[in-house]
Order: sequence, then structure tokens, then C-alpha cells
Amino acid sequence: MKKLVAGNWKMHGLSADLAEVMAIADASRRYPDVDVALCVPAILIERAVRAVPGFAIGGQDVHHAEKGAHTGNISAQMLLDAGAALTIVGHSERRDAQRESDEEVKAKATAALSCGLNVILCVGESLELREQGEAVATVEAQLSASLPDSIGRHAELAVAYEPIWAIGTGKVPTSPEIGEMHAAVRTRLRERFGTAGEQVRILYGGSVKPSNASEIFAIADVDGALVGGASLKASDFVPIVAAAALARTG
Repeated sequence: MKKLVAGNWKMHGLSADLAEVMAIADASRRYPDVDVALCVPAILIERAVRAVPGFAIGGQDVHHAEKGAHTGNISAQMLLDAGAALTIVGHSERRDAQRESDEEVKAKATAALSCGLNVILCVGESLELREQGEAVATVEAQLSASLPDSIGRHAELAVAYEPIWAIGTGKVPTSPEIGEMHAAVRTRLRERFGTAGEQVRILYGGSVKPSNASEIFAIADVDGALVGGASLKASDFVPIVAAAALARTG
């Protein structure tokens, strides 16, 4: 199974930053055994796709409806029309700031997959829940309620475990903590999808950087990474891709 390294630019990026997209795409071609993608702001998707043909560009969110009176939202078909190959759903920043529920995340993932758009579905716990010893149970429940009922042949689902307290803080769970959570996620995926659950890649996200990527990628059931701030510059992001290329594969 190839590892997947996806960048989430969040609310960063203007036309001038397409140079970084091109630099990342060009350097990533040196690592054909790693799938690489960048999820950029919606206004940049079409321009990024034109700038780096053949490189996976994605959105950061999608609406569950095909069309309609949903001001400011973007449908899966709109993302596909712009050239996107994937989208993130359920990022903690949207679950928190936009109060997205597990049910909404499930609907978004289902809509995107049904249109042929690959999905990275995010789950993760707060520091309070981690300290209370409820991290695994919380993520298991969140994942069970957010997963689509089935996964089809025309689009790929990945799950990103992102402990909320590690996003952008420089803090990273220990290797045993990451391993425990990824094993729990894998079990839930098997329960939901049977043998197909073995092929769903589980990514780790939360302060991933060149200095810790190799250690993270060596953990069982870590099939890649969802990278935030370190994905904004080729000089930070490409070494993470290189670390994924050197890691053992499952």
C-alpha cells in the first residue's frame, strides 16, 4: 500500500503561492511510491490544477447536497468540475468553529464518494478527553458515526487521525499513543467494511514536520500524513514526502 501525504493549506494561499504548488508537485515526482496531494483554498483549485497537471489537488470541505440554496457552499460536482481529485471532510476546525456534527460529516463523505471524489475523513479528540483517558473511546464513537455506510469502486476513502491538541501546537502524541489509536481505527474500519477496511489508509495529522515524520511513518497502521503548516512550503513539505518514501510499506 502506498503511503499518502496530503497537505491542508487551510485559509492560506494567493495566486503568488502557486509557485509553491508547482515546486511541491515537481519535487514529489521524485517519489513515485508515495501518493501526494494538496488541499488548497477553493479559489485556487482550478488555477492549481492548470499549473500542475497530473498532480492531485483537493478541496478542504464539501456540501452534502448536489445543488440548491446553500449560499457560500461547494458541491462535490463543483469540486470535480474545478479539477479536484479529493476533499477533506470533518476537520476539527470545522467540527468546532462551524459546529459540524458526525451526521453532517457522514453525509458529506457519502456525497463526495458517490461522485467519484476521494475523501479524507478527519477524527480526533481534545486534550481534556485525552487526559481523562477517553481518547480512544471518543474517536471510535466519532468515527463510527461519521463513516459512510459503504465505500465504492470509483473513489477512495482515507481516515485522518488528528488529535485536536496537537494541531499547530508542536505537540505530538507518543508513538505508542499513535499506534493505539490507529489500531483502534483499523478495527472499526474492518467492522464497517470487512476486508475492504484493510485498504482504507489511516493518516496521522498534528504537527507533522520533517524532524518527526520518519518516526511517525514507522508506526504500524500509519499509512501517511495529513500535514498543515508544513505543507505551505516545498522546503518543509517535500522532506516529509521523502520520509514516507523511505518508510516501510504495509
